Amino acid sequence: MKADIAARFDTRVPRYTSYPTAPHFGGDVDGGVYRRWLGELDPEQPLSLYFHVPFCDSLCWFCGCYTKIVKRHQPVAEYLEAVYKEIDLAADELPGRFRAAHLHWGGGSPTMLWTDDWRRAMDRLRTRFDIADGAEIAVELDPRGATEDYVRALAGAGVNRASIGVQDFHPDVLAAVNRVQPFQVTERVMGWLAKHGIGAINMDLMIGLPHQTTASMAETVDTAVGLGPERVAVFGYAHVPWMKKHQKMIDEEALPDPRLRWDLFQTAADKLAGHGYVRIGLDHFARPGDGLARALEERRLRRNFQGYTTDQSSTLLGFGASAISSLPQGFVQNWAPLKAYREAVEAGRFPVARGLALSRDDTLRGEVIESLMCYLEADVGEICADHGTDPGTLDAEIESLTPLEADGICTVAGRRVRVAEACRPLVRLVAAAFDSYLESGEQRHARAV
Repeated sequence: MKADIAARFDTRVPRYTSYPTAPHFGGDVDGGVYRRWLGELDPEQPLSLYFHVPFCDSLCWFCGCYTKIVKRHQPVAEYLEAVYKEIDLAADELPGRFRAAHLHWGGGSPTMLWTDDWRRAMDRLRTRFDIADGAEIAVELDPRGATEDYVRALAGAGVNRASIGVQDFHPDVLAAVNRVQPFQVTERVMGWLAKHGIGAINMDLMIGLPHQTTASMAETVDTAVGLGPERVAVFGYAHVPWMKKHQKMIDEEALPDPRLRWDLFQTAADKLAGHGYVRIGLDHFARPGDGLARALEERRLRRNFQGYTTDQSSTLLGFGASAISSLPQGFVQNWAPLKAYREAVEAGRFPVARGLALSRDDTLRGEVIESLMCYLEADVGEICADHGTDPGTLDAEIESLTPLEADGICTVAGRRVRVAEACRPLVRLVAAAFDSYLESGEQRHARAV
């Protein structure tokens, strides 16, 4: 029944790792605006830092990230020098020396860095920021390119969380998306991480890939759990070949239809719940006692560009090509082309391509959407009142949920909206009702399930 509903509401909606979402950023926000915003930040409030490494040594056909394929280290080393200059540009504009409590390296693949790169990068950061005691320093890790020396270097640089890309454990599925990764490769890297004291492990799985079945998905989850990750994310593959040309290499006939996608996700979710993992928002799962599970229980769960997080900072500074910064005043995104990024930084300019200044309405709607994405519910009237706005401001949006309510996807009591537990995978449909930007950017987004 729920799979039939999913098929009927098979549309494209954002993942809502921000609001407004990136397709709606524009050229009105430039480097000068970003410089002013940095100067207005409160030195008493900690920052989060994100670093984008836009390189891989092979291309996974499902990839939706900005990345370049390189076989030599020189482009990576030159890029890191540009990132260091961007760090200096930002630190010079901040009104004081700021504390950083969360650091995240993503890509592409940070596994493209050499061992010495990690020492230099962290040393450079410590010269410009105070890295908080107990700060979470997280790295996305591709097991196929990791060695024990590399893992040892991560630990020596202070990395204490690793996010392991797996997607699936079945060779036919992985071959269909150009990612050969035998189980033994992942198992070996997990052993090295444990040996060198990096015990906080996230594991990424994916539904919606070619040749997946509910039986194979159940086996993938059991295998993943057997490796002992604290957190598991089950992402839905976004097939957007008009945006990511390499996705045309994937056989569309082998992709699961909306009903099977629903069943795949429910199989993974039920399996993880059976193994004792707590469901976190849309697609994350955590062991009881993990920080995400506690944040959910204590109503301090957040959602940002890295997904669900315990990070409470109101400012995330992104460094590197295509990286996005989130500040109280708005969003800023860097140039994606490496040439444009490097030219700007080397000329002493912020490499800002576009952004968006937040209005009061954006902030209000963003809080409603984040509440739905994190807790499957939002007291819309109360959120409006907290923002000094008439509690009925979003009544028309609530009224627009009537078709979803009729299908049992959500319930509305007064101005409190709740997503039905059985329809958790459709939470983005409910959140989209409060998105005033959606219509013009909808084709750039992933399917609702």
